[in-house]
Parts: sequence; C-alpha cells; structure tokens
Amino acid sequence: MNSGKRIRLFALISLMSMVISQILAPANAHAEVPYKTYTHDAAGGSYNIIETQAAYIPGGNITKVGETSFIGARDMKITKDGYIYIADTGNRRILVSDLQGNYIREFGQDVLVTPCGVFVTEDRTVYVADRDAKKVFVFDGEGNVINEYGKPDHPLYGNEADFLPLKIAVNHAGIMFVICESNTNGIVQISPVEGGTFLGYFGTNPTSISLINIIIRMFMTDAQRAKMIKNKPPTPDNLAIDDKGLIYTVTRGQGYQTLRRLNIAGQNIMDADQFDDTPAAVCPGNYDNVYMVSNQGYVYEFNNEGNMLFIFGGRDDGRQRIGLSKRVEAIAVDYNDKLYILDSDLNQIQIFEPTEFTNLLHKALYLYSKGRYTESKEPLEQILKMNSMFGYANKAMGLAYLQEENYAMAMHYARLAADRNTYSEAFWEERNVWIRENIIAAAIILIAIYAVYKTLQILQRKKGIFNGAARILTAVRSNTLVSQLKYAFYYMKHPIDGCYGVRWEGKASYLCANIIIMVYILFSIINKYFAGFLFKTVREGRYNIPSDIGSVIIVFFVLTACNYLVCTINDGEGSFKQIYCAFAYCLTPYIVLQPVIFILSRVVTNNERFLVTFTKDFMLAWIVVLIFVTIKELNNITVKATFKVIFLTLFAALIFILLVFILYILWQQVYEFVTGIGGEVVYRLGF
Repeated sequence: MNSGKRIRLFALISLMSMVISQILAPANAHAEVPYKTYTHDAAGGSYNIIETQAAYIPGGNITKVGETSFIGARDMKITKDGYIYIADTGNRRILVSDLQGNYIREFGQDVLVTPCGVFVTEDRTVYVADRDAKKVFVFDGEGNVINEYGKPDHPLYGNEADFLPLKIAVNHAGIMFVICESNTNGIVQISPVEGGTFLGYFGTNPTSISLINIIIRMFMTDAQRAKMIKNKPPTPDNLAIDDKGLIYTVTRGQGYQTLRRLNIAGQNIMDADQFDDTPAAVCPGNYDNVYMVSNQGYVYEFNNEGNMLFIFGGRDDGRQRIGLSKRVEAIAVDYNDKLYILDSDLNQIQIFEPTEFTNLLHKALYLYSKGRYTESKEPLEQILKMNSMFGYANKAMGLAYLQEENYAMAMHYARLAADRNTYSEAFWEERNVWIRENIIAAAIILIAIYAVYKTLQILQRKKGIFNGAARILTAVRSNTLVSQLKYAFYYMKHPIDGCYGVRWEGKASYLCANIIIMVYILFSIINKYFAGFLFKTVREGRYNIPSDIGSVIIVFFVLTACNYLVCTINDGEGSFKQIYCAFAYCLTPYIVLQPVIFILSRVVTNNERFLVTFTKDFMLAWIVVLIFVTIKELNNITVKATFKVIFLTLFAALIFILLVFILYILWQQVYEFVTGIGGEVVYRLGF
C-alpha cells in the first residue's frame, strides 16, 4: 500500500471514529441552552433553590409573520386550534399566524389606535383592549367589528376614573375582565348585555402598611392624615383565564401575592412561591399548572397549589442568543406544551420546547389531578432517578403513597420534601395502627411494672433489701455539689427563698452553675437536631454543634456581665458569682420541661401541636419570671428599678455586640491591608 492510500485510509477511519463518537456520546441538553434551570430542592421551602436539568430548551423563534414584521407588540394569544393572535401595537392591527409563523390574516387597521391586549374565544371572537381609543373592540372571525365598549356609565365606576384598557380576558358567559391603566380599584367587569353593563370591580389587590406608619398616624392630626399619600392598592399588570373560569393576575412591586388565582368571589386561592418583582404576564398550562414570566425573561412554572416547579430563561446581554429576552410582554402555551414568549424590544416570539424531564413531570401532574395516584408514581419515580433532589416529585410521591394507605412510605417522601402536612396525616394513621397493635402488650407491661413495684415495696418492709442502697443514696445527697444541684429544683419553685440561699447561705458554686449550663446546652442540641420532624427547625443532616455551644456560652456570659455592671452602677447588692449562679438556676425549668417537649414533639401531629406550643410558652414564661425575681431579690431593688435594670442590661448587651462587630470589621480591613501589602512586596521582589 502506497503512502497516498494509507493517508486516505487513515483519514476515513478518523472521520468514521468522529461520527461514531458523536452518535454514542450522551446528549447534553445544557450545551445548547444559554441559561440555567432551577427548582426547589428535596427539602422544599421557598428559598431552597437548586440547579436542575433543563426543563425547556429554545426551539426557534418567529420574527416575521409571513413577510410582514410586527413592531412593539404588547400581547399575544394562542387558540386551541393552533393560531397565534398578536396585538401588533406599533402597526395598529391584530396579526394572525399559525404556530410556524405563516401569515393567515390581519385586521383592525382602520379602527385600532393602540391595541395593548387581545383575547380570543373558542368561536374565534376577538376582543381587543385599546388604551388610546379608550375602548374594547370586538371582532368576528373574519375581522369585522361587531361591537365596542367604552367607559362604563355607572356611578360605581367613578366619574374621575378614566377608561384606558390594557389587558382583557373573557369567560364562557361573555363577561369581560378588563385591566385599566391607573385604575387601582381592581379589574373592571363588563357584561355584554344591554350594550355593556358594568358589574363592578373584581380582584382588588391587597394593601399593606408598615408598623412604623401605623404608629406615626396615631400621633398625627386629622389635617396631617389628610395630606398623607393614600395607601392605594396597585393595579394588576396582566391577567389570564383558565377553562374553569378562574382568573390569574400578576402585579409588579407587590412584594407578596405577585401571582394570584381568583375564584368567582375575587378571592385569592393560590399561595404561589414567587421571587420576581417585575412580572409581565401569566397563562394557565395544560395540566392544571400555570406559567408566569417577568419583563427580563425569567419564566416560572407552578403547579395548581402554587409550588414552584421550574425557573429558567433570563435577560439578553446584547448578543441576541436565542432563549434570552429583553422586554417580555406575553406568554402562551400550545397544545404540544411549547411555550411562546413575546418580546417587544426584539420584535419576536421565542419558542421553548419541553424536555423529557418536563414531559414526565406533566404526565405525573395530569395523572395526579385526575386522582390516578398509583399511575402517577411511575413517572415520578423516573423523575427522581434523574434528580433525587426534585422537591415536588418527592412531595407528590408522599401524597400518592398516602392515598394508597402506605403510611411508612408516605412519611419517608414527606420528610424528603419537607411536607409537614402530608407527614402529619400519615403519622396520624401510622400511630393509630401502632396503638391498635400494641395496646394490649403495653397494658400487660404496665401491670407487670406495677406488680414488681409493689413486690419490691413489700420486700423492703419485711427484709430491708434496699437498706444498703439507701445509705449510699444518703451519702451521695450529703455531698456539697449534689446538694447544690438539688437546690436548683428548689430554686425554680421558691425563687425568693432561693435567692436568699444563694446570697447568704452559699447554696451555689461556679461548678454547679456550669454543670447546669452544660446540661442546658446538651438538651438544646438534642431538641434542635433530634426533635420530631413536625417541629424540627433545621434541615436534615445539617449540624453546627460548635456554633450552638459557643452561642449559648457567649450570650449567657455577656448578659450576666452586663447585668452585673448595670446593677453595680444602680447600687445593686449582688456579686458577679451570685448573679452568675442564680441565672444558671433560672434555667432549671428548661431542664425539667424540655425532655417533655422533646417527647411530645415525636408523638403528636399538627392537630395536637398546641400541647408542645403551650408547654414551651409556659416554660419560657417561667424562666422569665425567675430571672425577674432573681434580679430584684439579689440586688434588693424595687419592681420599677428591676424593669430599669433589665432594659439597661439589654441595651448594654446590644452596645457590646455592635462594638464587637465594629472591631471585627476593622480587623478585617487591617488584615486585608496587611496581606495586600505583603502580596505586593512578594510580587515586587520576585519571590
């Protein structure tokens, strides 16, 4: 074989190897996606966000309808038969295309001024909200004007309120829901009967006022209150309606309830996890889910309960990468679950296609919404194989097992998803099963324990079998440290006499106080990390024991030192040792009741959580009373002076914390300055 043939053979083999490697290489959806996708992690919660597989990938865009472009389009709707209706605001028309962007028709050029919102009914009747025309126009399927509605002539609408329609939705009865610019009363309802009847305002946004403003208003005159800016609710920015007639709204700058789902009474029935203050549009999905998109192009998907499923997308950085946006105006979904996002700055519609991961999730959503819980487990299991940290999948699995009455598995998945409601229901049933199966055995054990106890009492009276143990116990009780520890339990019941014993009878020592503090720390750590799931405040597997120990010791010492200094300045009579030991004794109710709280936390459900709450509040109140009496009695001061000392102690502790923080910041700056100079010296000397 000559050299030329060898070269051609080598090139052919190399080319075939490259092709085969590309075919066999695993597909990586993220390689084509210019953004990241996020979801809730397995621990749930509104702020536990993690990266996940791409939920939707860019599938193209529509920049022209046929050969015509749209300019500054403000709204878009997709019909079930696969047509896109675009409110082409810049060209004063409604543009219609198919899902591929092929031109179908256009209409409204002769009547529309500033079409900002469009809605299409099942019979292809088109409603257009025209802000500058101050009307809602109604077109038939051929684009002919069949009706128009102006400002409602009704005293409840308000004489001073203008009619500047921005967005519109229509229910099956033909009632129009119109968002009007600067109308803070809510969504305008107009019935088509009698040429347009104003039905009132709907779904007014809630208002909020800060505690500071409430206090300020209490001290203002009526004239001053009249001059204040009124606390008006914000106007919704966009709306949508689903097949059930429920209205969805989004509102910028709301802070809470940015996304709302309103029933026929205008009440919000969805507590959505949302993280965006600039929502642009909303649309219901095909699986009882809902999509929300922000002006910057971030897309949020929620289930019907408002739990966030995905966040993806983002703002274009100037490179015009497909999948990123500049100014989003509308979002819609077709029958194939593709998302369409209208960008008024880029004058295009971006198309996003769901991935296999998302299709599995939608299948599970559909099956679960239809009550087919067992069938929903199969796609959920596949989702968890792809991403075991996907919070909603764990939650849905827990609910599915709960419906199947497999309570152990329901509790397992509920713990993974931090779903306390499902866990509580499953635990209630599991506890009932355990009680039914073990109540007889438990009764026999209690009877046996009682019989053994009575037998030992009889043997003690007749033969004194425990006399030796009693002598040892008496000797132990006579030990100074043991008697001091025992005195802590007397102190919690008789704090006034207890203070006298600490001050004049030496009923305390540093060793005794430190032991109590260490027991307090031990119990607090056990409760923090091993309490019942319904009452645990930390995530599973997260431990920070050194910080827990250090914080208790530092807080206790700082408060004790500050109180001693304040009492000394105010002629208090207690010494530092007495205050330190007495404060340690004040923690005794925690040592007594915390084990009870811990046991209760592991055996009660949400229906009985008041038992834990009441016991905890009673314990804290007891400790506060002991501290108050301790400060008063040890320092021999009045009740009024005691309140003063407590306030000054807290103030001194705050000053101390601020001082430590300032010193820490200064030390950080000095450290950075020194290390910076050192690095510069090393660089200059060439080490």
